[in-house]
Amino acid sequence: MLIGEFRHTLDDKNRISLPAKFRKEIGKNIVITRGLDGCLFIYSLKEWKAISGQLGGLGMGQAATRGFSRHILAGAAEVNIDSVGRMLIPEHLRTFAHITSKVVFAGLYNRIEVWDDAAWERYTKDVEKNADQMAEHLGEIGAL
Repeated sequence: MLIGEFRHTLDDKNRISLPAKFRKEIGKNIVITRGLDGCLFIYSLKEWKAISGQLGGLGMGQAATRGFSRHILAGAAEVNIDSVGRMLIPEHLRTFAHITSKVVFAGLYNRIEVWDDAAWERYTKDVEKNADQMAEHLGEIGAL
């Protein structure tokens, strides 16, 4: 299970170290893609096959389905983790997530999210303000 929050900094070659805790669970070959809320998603190859299979199985009749599939699948890149745990985030994905230097890795059960540090701070402050309302909504739909 991928959980926790870790901060790292890009080096001068735009590489970043994946937290050791995550490396043990996710493996040396991963898929990184555009995520939601301005972050990137990282999946193990096994998890990526499941996610991409679900998206690939959706019909093409609705614009929202086509758009979301394009968002996730077309931006994806297979990335290798080197022997010391570093990876290179492709430029188009760094640009998408506005990543320039400091990064937050957030573990979310079956994926890792990669955030620009400042964007993560803004996002978490907003969520913290609304956490009670979110919990209430989840309770209403039977999720909590």
